[in-house]
Amino acid sequence: MTTTDTPRPVDAEPGRAVPKKRPRSAASGGLRRAVPATTLLWVLAAVYGFPVLWFVLSSFKPAGDLFSSLTLFPDDPTLSGYKAAWGSANFSQYFINTTIVCVIATILTVGVSCCTGYALAKYDNKWLKAFFICILATTMLPGEVMLAPQFLVVRDLGLYNSLAGIIFPALLTATGCFMFRQFFLTVPDELVEAARIDGARELSIFLRIMVPISRPIMLTLAILSFQWRWNDYIWPLLMLNDPNKFTVQIGIQSLVGAQNINWSVVLGGSVITMIPLIVVFLVFQRYVMNADINAGLKD
Repeated sequence: MTTTDTPRPVDAEPGRAVPKKRPRSAASGGLRRAVPATTLLWVLAAVYGFPVLWFVLSSFKPAGDLFSSLTLFPDDPTLSGYKAAWGSANFSQYFINTTIVCVIATILTVGVSCCTGYALAKYDNKWLKAFFICILATTMLPGEVMLAPQFLVVRDLGLYNSLAGIIFPALLTATGCFMFRQFFLTVPDELVEAARIDGARELSIFLRIMVPISRPIMLTLAILSFQWRWNDYIWPLLMLNDPNKFTVQIGIQSLVGAQNINWSVVLGGSVITMIPLIVVFLVFQRYVMNADINAGLKD
């Protein structure tokens, strides 16, 4: 009596394992667990997004209809608020000034934070550790506490009433140093040691190895830094008294009258200043989301 074995499934490619089908019960269980979390996220998005939607749609309402009818969509959409905001303030010059400040400050902030984070992560020195603690300690102080000392230093350096006086005090940020330090700690020390054995210098290791693999962190910090500088109001207000050097946030403040406030104009000007931030985020966020942080690293 001969017996025949049950034939096994043959792979399309030799040496490749046959993928097992996922049980239907496990898939349905994962779906049930994902539904509450997804629903909660949509609810939170609606809660946070509704004020922004009302803000944008209200900018298309005439000044008389803004508070007379509390409706979400405007009955008679108009661009009069945008035209009045752009015509009553020198927004073109404000945009140029703010763009100069944001671009230069962002580039310098990313560069300084990258260098500082690499030194704090890859060099073993007790003074560097103390320096890192001092940097983190600045996050415990309110920003208003630092305004007076920064103002005195910038004034004594002769940078008062200049765009450079806005840029240089914001170069070194605790957030940027912490982000880069934590990232460079995940990079294996063997990668650096191998480069040193091959004869690479410290500057070459930093520029050719560390900087390329830290691109996701650089882009993330660039987005945050650009947003911080664009929305900054208190520091430029203290440093500038020349209307030709005002930033967009001070320009919006100039739209507020002493006796009354035309909210249609203020809302229109505010929406105009939001456009560059949205564009920057939409352009760079795909590089951050699609970047492989561990590219080029092997244990």
